[in-house]
Amino acid sequence: MPNIATARDRLLAMPSVELGALPTPIDAAWRLRDAIGMGGRLFVKRDDALPFGFGGNKVRKLTLVGAEARDQGADTLITCGGVQSNHCRATAAAAAKLGMSCHIVANGTRPTHPTGNARLLQLLGAEVTYVNDRTERNPTMQRVAEELRAAGQSPYVIPLGASNPLGAMGFARGVGELVHQGFVPDVIISASSSGGTQAGLIAGCALFEMKSRVIGISADDPVEEIGRVVAEISEGMEDRLGLAHGTLGGRARFEADASFVGEGYGVPTEASREAQGLAAHSEALFTDHWYTAKALAAVVAYGRSGQFKDGDTVLFWHTGGQVGVLA
Repeated sequence: MPNIATARDRLLAMPSVELGALPTPIDAAWRLRDAIGMGGRLFVKRDDALPFGFGGNKVRKLTLVGAEARDQGADTLITCGGVQSNHCRATAAAAAKLGMSCHIVANGTRPTHPTGNARLLQLLGAEVTYVNDRTERNPTMQRVAEELRAAGQSPYVIPLGASNPLGAMGFARGVGELVHQGFVPDVIISASSSGGTQAGLIAGCALFEMKSRVIGISADDPVEEIGRVVAEISEGMEDRLGLAHGTLGGRARFEADASFVGEGYGVPTEASREAQGLAAHSEALFTDHWYTAKALAAVVAYGRSGQFKDGDTVLFWHTGGQVGVLA
Protein backbone atom coordinates (compact mmCIF):
# COMPACT_ATOMS: atom_id res chain seq x y z
CA MET A 1 0.00 0.00 0.00
CA PRO A 2 1.51 3.38 -1.00
CA ASN A 3 2.37 5.84 1.76
CA ILE A 4 1.37 9.49 1.95
CA ALA A 5 4.54 10.69 0.20
CA THR A 6 3.96 8.32 -2.74
CA ALA A 7 0.29 9.32 -2.97
CA ARG A 8 1.31 12.99 -2.93
CA ASP A 9 3.71 12.37 -5.81
CA ARG A 10 0.92 10.62 -7.73
CA LEU A 11 -1.37 13.58 -7.14
CA LEU A 12 1.17 16.09 -8.41
CA ALA A 13 1.99 13.95 -11.46
CA MET A 14 -1.63 13.73 -12.67
CA PRO A 15 -2.29 15.11 -16.17
CA SER A 16 -3.73 18.61 -16.10
CA VAL A 17 -4.59 21.45 -18.42
CA GLU A 18 -3.55 25.03 -17.77
CA LEU A 19 -6.55 27.24 -17.07
CA GLY A 20 -5.24 30.55 -15.85
CA ALA A 21 -2.08 31.34 -13.92
CA LEU A 22 -1.45 29.76 -10.54
CA PRO A 23 -0.80 30.34 -7.68
CA THR A 24 -3.59 32.68 -6.65
CA PRO A 25 -2.65 35.39 -4.14
CA ILE A 26 -2.98 35.18 -0.37
CA ASP A 27 -4.03 38.62 0.86
CA ALA A 28 -3.88 39.85 4.44
CA ALA A 29 -7.28 41.26 5.44
CA TRP A 30 -6.35 43.48 8.38
CA ARG A 31 -9.09 46.04 7.84
CA LEU A 32 -11.74 43.33 7.59
CA ARG A 33 -10.37 41.67 10.71
CA ASP A 34 -10.58 44.95 12.57
CA ALA A 35 -14.10 45.61 11.28
CA ILE A 36 -15.14 42.20 12.63
CA GLY A 37 -13.29 42.75 15.89
CA MET A 38 -11.83 39.27 15.81
CA GLY A 39 -8.71 37.87 17.39
CA GLY A 40 -5.96 36.28 15.35
CA ARG A 41 -4.85 37.07 11.84
CA LEU A 42 -7.17 36.92 8.84
CA PHE A 43 -6.06 36.10 5.29
CA VAL A 44 -7.92 35.45 2.05
CA LYS A 45 -6.95 32.87 -0.59
CA ARG A 46 -8.02 34.67 -3.73
CA ASP A 47 -9.40 32.04 -6.08
CA ASP A 48 -11.81 34.77 -7.14
CA ALA A 49 -8.76 36.37 -8.76
CA LEU A 50 -7.90 33.32 -10.87
CA PRO A 51 -7.44 34.87 -14.33
CA PHE A 52 -9.52 32.43 -16.38
CA GLY A 53 -13.21 32.62 -17.18
CA PHE A 54 -13.87 34.91 -14.18
CA GLY A 55 -12.10 32.44 -11.90
CA GLY A 56 -13.46 30.60 -8.89
CA ASN A 57 -12.91 27.23 -7.23
CA LYS A 58 -14.38 25.23 -10.10
CA VAL A 59 -11.44 26.19 -12.32
CA ARG A 60 -9.06 24.19 -10.10
CA LYS A 61 -11.25 21.12 -10.46
CA LEU A 62 -11.51 21.54 -14.22
CA THR A 63 -7.73 21.51 -14.68
CA LEU A 64 -7.81 17.75 -13.94
CA VAL A 65 -11.30 16.95 -15.22
CA GLY A 66 -10.62 18.78 -18.48
CA ALA A 67 -7.38 16.85 -18.95
CA GLU A 68 -9.20 13.53 -18.55
CA ALA A 69 -11.89 14.61 -21.02
CA ARG A 70 -9.22 15.65 -23.52
CA ASP A 71 -7.27 12.42 -23.08
CA GLN A 72 -10.42 10.37 -23.63
CA GLY A 73 -11.01 12.13 -26.94
CA ALA A 74 -14.09 14.06 -25.85
CA ASP A 75 -15.43 16.79 -28.08
CA THR A 76 -18.23 18.01 -25.80
CA LEU A 77 -18.45 18.78 -22.07
CA ILE A 78 -21.84 18.29 -20.41
CA THR A 79 -22.64 19.50 -16.92
CA CYS A 80 -25.45 20.93 -14.81
CA GLY A 81 -26.33 23.59 -12.28
CA GLY A 82 -28.65 26.49 -11.62
CA VAL A 83 -29.38 29.29 -14.08
CA GLN A 84 -26.63 31.40 -12.47
CA SER A 85 -24.20 28.52 -11.85
CA ASN A 86 -20.56 29.50 -11.51
CA HIS A 87 -19.59 25.90 -12.24
CA CYS A 88 -21.51 25.90 -15.53
CA ARG A 89 -19.81 29.15 -16.57
CA ALA A 90 -16.37 27.77 -15.69
CA THR A 91 -17.10 24.53 -17.57
CA ALA A 92 -18.22 26.44 -20.66
CA ALA A 93 -15.03 28.52 -20.47
CA ALA A 94 -12.90 25.37 -20.17
CA ALA A 95 -14.68 23.83 -23.15
CA ALA A 96 -13.99 26.93 -25.24
CA LYS A 97 -10.32 26.90 -24.22
CA LEU A 98 -10.00 23.20 -25.08
CA GLY A 99 -11.76 23.55 -28.43
CA MET A 100 -14.82 21.56 -27.31
CA SER A 101 -18.54 22.18 -27.40
CA CYS A 102 -20.46 22.59 -24.17
CA HIS A 103 -23.99 21.56 -23.18
CA ILE A 104 -25.48 22.81 -19.90
CA VAL A 105 -28.52 21.40 -18.12
CA ALA A 106 -29.87 24.19 -15.90
CA ASN A 107 -32.72 23.97 -13.42
CA GLY A 108 -34.87 27.06 -13.57
CA THR A 109 -36.61 29.27 -16.08
CA ARG A 110 -34.92 30.45 -19.26
CA PRO A 111 -34.17 34.14 -18.61
CA THR A 112 -35.78 36.63 -20.98
CA HIS A 113 -32.80 38.96 -20.66
CA PRO A 114 -29.79 36.88 -19.54
CA THR A 115 -27.48 38.52 -17.03
CA GLY A 116 -24.44 37.40 -15.04
CA ASN A 117 -23.39 33.81 -15.65
CA ALA A 118 -26.37 33.17 -17.94
CA ARG A 119 -25.11 35.90 -20.27
CA LEU A 120 -21.57 34.52 -20.14
CA LEU A 121 -22.86 31.09 -21.18
CA GLN A 122 -24.28 32.76 -24.29
CA LEU A 123 -20.99 34.47 -25.06
CA LEU A 124 -19.07 31.21 -24.58
CA GLY A 125 -21.35 29.44 -27.06
CA ALA A 126 -22.81 26.89 -24.65
CA GLU A 127 -26.09 25.19 -25.45
CA VAL A 128 -28.48 25.19 -22.50
CA THR A 129 -31.37 22.85 -21.74
CA TYR A 130 -33.68 24.04 -18.96
CA VAL A 131 -35.43 21.67 -16.54
CA ASN A 132 -37.94 22.32 -13.78
CA ASP A 133 -35.98 21.17 -10.74
CA ARG A 134 -32.75 19.61 -9.51
CA THR A 135 -34.03 16.03 -9.71
CA GLU A 136 -34.26 16.30 -13.49
CA ARG A 137 -30.66 17.38 -14.05
CA ASN A 138 -28.80 14.05 -13.98
CA PRO A 139 -31.33 12.12 -16.14
CA THR A 140 -31.32 14.98 -18.65
CA MET A 141 -27.51 15.04 -18.81
CA GLN A 142 -27.50 11.30 -19.56
CA ARG A 143 -30.17 11.75 -22.24
CA VAL A 144 -28.21 14.55 -23.88
CA ALA A 145 -25.05 12.41 -23.79
CA GLU A 146 -26.84 9.48 -25.42
CA GLU A 147 -28.24 11.73 -28.15
CA LEU A 148 -24.77 13.15 -28.86
CA ARG A 149 -23.22 9.67 -29.02
CA ALA A 150 -25.94 8.57 -31.42
CA ALA A 151 -25.00 11.57 -33.59
CA GLY A 152 -21.35 10.47 -33.66
CA GLN A 153 -20.01 12.85 -31.01
CA SER A 154 -17.92 12.04 -27.92
CA PRO A 155 -19.42 13.70 -24.83
CA TYR A 156 -17.86 13.77 -21.36
CA VAL A 157 -20.29 14.23 -18.47
CA ILE A 158 -19.12 16.31 -15.49
CA PRO A 159 -21.21 16.03 -12.30
CA LEU A 160 -22.58 19.01 -10.42
CA GLY A 161 -19.72 21.24 -9.30
CA ALA A 162 -17.16 18.82 -10.78
CA SER A 163 -17.50 17.29 -7.33
CA ASN A 164 -16.12 13.83 -7.92
CA PRO A 165 -12.79 12.35 -6.77
CA LEU A 166 -10.90 13.69 -9.78
CA GLY A 167 -12.27 17.22 -9.41
CA ALA A 168 -11.61 17.21 -5.68
CA MET A 169 -7.99 16.28 -6.30
CA GLY A 170 -7.66 19.56 -8.16
CA PHE A 171 -8.37 21.21 -4.83
CA ALA A 172 -6.01 18.91 -2.97
CA ARG A 173 -3.33 20.22 -5.31
CA GLY A 174 -4.45 23.71 -4.26
CA VAL A 175 -3.40 22.90 -0.70
CA GLY A 176 0.01 21.97 -2.08
CA GLU A 177 0.09 25.38 -3.71
CA LEU A 178 -0.62 26.92 -0.32
CA VAL A 179 2.30 25.04 1.26
CA HIS A 180 4.58 26.07 -1.62
CA GLN A 181 3.62 29.69 -0.85
CA GLY A 182 4.91 29.10 2.68
CA PHE A 183 1.51 29.48 4.30
CA VAL A 184 0.06 26.99 6.80
CA PRO A 185 -3.04 28.37 8.59
CA ASP A 186 -4.61 27.05 11.76
CA VAL A 187 -8.10 27.19 10.25
CA ILE A 188 -9.39 27.15 6.67
CA ILE A 189 -12.99 28.28 6.13
CA SER A 190 -14.77 28.00 2.80
CA ALA A 191 -18.22 27.57 1.32
CA SER A 192 -19.40 23.98 0.94
CA SER A 193 -22.22 22.60 -1.17
CA SER A 194 -21.58 19.75 -3.60
CA GLY A 195 -18.72 18.53 -1.41
CA GLY A 196 -15.78 18.49 -3.81
CA THR A 197 -14.01 21.60 -2.57
CA GLN A 198 -14.21 20.59 1.07
CA ALA A 199 -13.18 16.99 0.34
CA GLY A 200 -10.21 18.29 -1.64
CA LEU A 201 -9.13 20.67 1.12
CA ILE A 202 -9.32 17.92 3.74
CA ALA A 203 -7.41 15.50 1.50
CA GLY A 204 -4.81 18.15 0.69
CA CYS A 205 -4.17 18.77 4.37
CA ALA A 206 -3.56 15.03 4.85
CA LEU A 207 -1.37 14.66 1.75
CA PHE A 208 0.75 17.73 2.56
CA GLU A 209 0.81 16.92 6.27
CA MET A 210 -0.95 20.05 7.51
CA LYS A 211 -2.87 20.06 10.78
CA SER A 212 -5.19 22.87 9.68
CA ARG A 213 -8.87 22.56 10.54
CA VAL A 214 -11.11 22.72 7.48
CA ILE A 215 -14.59 24.11 8.18
CA GLY A 216 -17.16 24.02 5.39
CA ILE A 217 -20.03 26.51 5.56
CA SER A 218 -23.09 25.06 3.85
CA ALA A 219 -24.76 27.00 1.07
CA ASP A 220 -27.79 24.72 1.02
CA ASP A 221 -27.62 21.14 2.37
CA PRO A 222 -27.68 19.86 5.96
CA VAL A 223 -24.39 18.90 7.58
CA GLU A 224 -25.22 15.19 7.47
CA GLU A 225 -25.68 15.24 3.69
CA ILE A 226 -22.49 17.21 3.06
CA GLY A 227 -20.60 14.84 5.35
CA ARG A 228 -21.88 11.81 3.46
CA VAL A 229 -20.80 13.26 0.12
CA VAL A 230 -17.40 14.43 1.42
CA ALA A 231 -16.70 10.94 2.82
CA GLU A 232 -17.73 9.32 -0.46
CA ILE A 233 -15.54 11.63 -2.54
CA SER A 234 -12.65 11.15 -0.10
CA GLU A 235 -12.85 7.37 -0.48
CA GLY A 236 -12.85 7.79 -4.24
CA MET A 237 -9.66 9.86 -4.01
CA GLU A 238 -8.09 7.20 -1.81
CA ASP A 239 -8.94 4.56 -4.40
CA ARG A 240 -7.36 6.61 -7.17
CA LEU A 241 -4.22 7.26 -5.12
CA GLY A 242 -3.92 3.70 -3.84
CA LEU A 243 -4.55 4.57 -0.20
CA ALA A 244 -6.56 2.71 2.42
CA HIS A 245 -9.97 4.18 3.17
CA GLY A 246 -9.75 6.69 6.00
CA THR A 247 -6.20 7.79 5.22
CA LEU A 248 -7.26 11.21 3.94
CA GLY A 249 -9.59 11.92 6.86
CA GLY A 250 -12.80 12.49 4.92
CA ARG A 251 -14.80 11.41 7.95
CA ALA A 252 -12.46 12.03 10.89
CA ARG A 253 -11.50 15.61 9.88
CA PHE A 254 -14.88 16.68 8.51
CA GLU A 255 -16.41 19.83 10.04
CA ALA A 256 -19.33 21.79 8.65
CA ASP A 257 -21.88 24.37 9.72
CA ALA A 258 -25.32 24.71 8.15
CA SER A 259 -26.59 27.49 10.40
CA PHE A 260 -25.90 30.24 7.84
CA VAL A 261 -28.09 28.87 5.00
CA GLY A 262 -31.13 30.96 5.92
CA GLU A 263 -34.12 30.46 3.64
CA GLY A 264 -32.12 28.49 1.09
CA TYR A 265 -29.62 28.48 -1.73
CA GLY A 266 -29.02 31.89 -3.25
CA VAL A 267 -31.34 33.69 -0.82
CA PRO A 268 -29.42 36.39 1.07
CA THR A 269 -29.65 36.62 4.84
CA GLU A 270 -29.15 39.61 7.10
CA ALA A 271 -25.79 38.13 8.15
CA SER A 272 -24.64 37.48 4.58
CA ARG A 273 -25.59 41.00 3.49
CA GLU A 274 -23.63 42.45 6.38
CA ALA A 275 -20.59 40.26 5.61
CA GLN A 276 -20.81 41.19 1.94
CA GLY A 277 -20.82 44.88 2.84
CA LEU A 278 -17.98 44.58 5.37
CA ALA A 279 -15.74 42.84 2.82
CA ALA A 280 -16.48 45.39 0.11
CA HIS A 281 -16.11 48.44 2.35
CA SER A 282 -12.96 47.32 4.15
CA GLU A 283 -11.03 45.34 1.49
CA ALA A 284 -12.77 45.99 -1.87
CA LEU A 285 -13.47 42.25 -1.78
CA PHE A 286 -16.64 41.07 -3.52
CA THR A 287 -18.65 38.02 -2.48
CA ASP A 288 -21.76 36.49 -4.04
CA HIS A 289 -25.10 35.64 -2.42
CA TRP A 290 -24.91 31.94 -3.34
CA TYR A 291 -21.74 30.84 -1.55
CA THR A 292 -19.08 33.24 -0.42
CA ALA A 293 -21.17 35.82 1.46
CA LYS A 294 -22.68 33.12 3.67
CA ALA A 295 -19.28 31.54 4.29
CA LEU A 296 -17.89 34.95 5.17
CA ALA A 297 -20.86 35.50 7.49
CA ALA A 298 -19.57 32.51 9.44
CA VAL A 299 -16.11 34.10 9.71
CA VAL A 300 -17.75 37.27 11.06
CA ALA A 301 -19.86 35.35 13.58
CA TYR A 302 -16.99 33.15 14.73
CA GLY A 303 -14.72 36.17 15.07
CA ARG A 304 -17.20 38.15 17.11
CA SER A 305 -17.94 35.23 19.43
CA GLY A 306 -14.24 34.80 20.26
CA GLN A 307 -13.73 31.47 18.51
CA PHE A 308 -10.44 32.74 17.06
CA LYS A 309 -7.62 33.45 19.50
CA ASP A 310 -4.86 36.05 19.16
CA GLY A 311 -2.31 33.50 17.97
CA ASP A 312 -4.58 31.92 15.34
CA THR A 313 -4.08 32.28 11.61
CA VAL A 314 -7.42 32.06 9.81
CA LEU A 315 -7.67 31.62 6.05
CA PHE A 316 -10.90 32.39 4.23
CA TRP A 317 -10.70 30.47 0.92
CA HIS A 318 -12.56 32.75 -1.48
CA THR A 319 -14.19 30.39 -3.97
CA GLY A 320 -15.20 33.12 -6.42
CA GLY A 321 -18.66 33.76 -7.80
CA GLN A 322 -18.49 37.54 -7.98
CA VAL A 323 -20.29 37.42 -11.36
CA GLY A 324 -23.43 36.60 -9.35
CA VAL A 325 -23.32 40.00 -7.66
CA LEU A 326 -24.40 41.53 -10.97
CA ALA A 327 -27.05 38.94 -11.85
